[in-house]
Amino acid sequence: MMYINTMVALSANTPGADGSLVEWALFIFNKYSTLFLKATWVTLYVALIGTLLGFILGFAVGIINTVKIHKEDNIIKKILLRVLRVIVVIYVEIFRDTPMIVQAMVIYFGLRQNDIMITSAIAGILVTTLNTGAYMGETVRAGIKSVDPGQEEGALAMGMSHFKALKNVIPEMCNTFVNNLKMTSVLNVIGVSELFLMAKTAGGAYYKYFESYIVISIIYFIMCFVFNRLFAVVEKKLQGRSD
Repeated sequence: MMYINTMVALSANTPGADGSLVEWALFIFNKYSTLFLKATWVTLYVALIGTLLGFILGFAVGIINTVKIHKEDNIIKKILLRVLRVIVVIYVEIFRDTPMIVQAMVIYFGLRQNDIMITSAIAGILVTTLNTGAYMGETVRAGIKSVDPGQEEGALAMGMSHFKALKNVIPEMCNTFVNNLKMTSVLNVIGVSELFLMAKTAGGAYYKYFESYIVISIIYFIMCFVFNRLFAVVEKKLQGRSD
């Protein structure tokens, strides 16, 4: 009897078949607010860690691709640099020329098939890191190559280095973070409990997928809008210091 009363109470709060899109969206958001909150945290966590690690990796990749090999360098250094460059070129080409969703499937299921029991969240961070690193590596390489050799020598003579120039890529890192916030949605294919997966779960309970996707669209918009505005302020501050 108690079970029947509970079901009646639940059905009373559920919009009917003729309920509007707004009514169903609000109902799904209220009913699954805890799940959406947890999924938002996972989305932020994976995007943030993946972006930070990806930029460190990308910076290293860019440096390796631009370090000059001189005739007077010893043979070990020459061989090591050439081997590293081959590895870096292969890595960059693979991750720039394949979809992130495919990378996630290959890395997650490939590792688990070889008895490496990686969690979906860690796999998601790894994929985001490797994907970000590949694009960031090319950005750093192109940035360094675009500098006139004379200017580069002058900058080095004044005490500047590649690592001191790292602050100049902070705006790009901010933009990449916002992009990664959206790209984490593809990680639902490996079971990462991010927003898109939670939307499918919530929508499937009542066969109201469209309304559920409207909910996460609003969440994504709010997150990206806030971070874009915040990063715009940071960029202005950095430009002010460099003037």
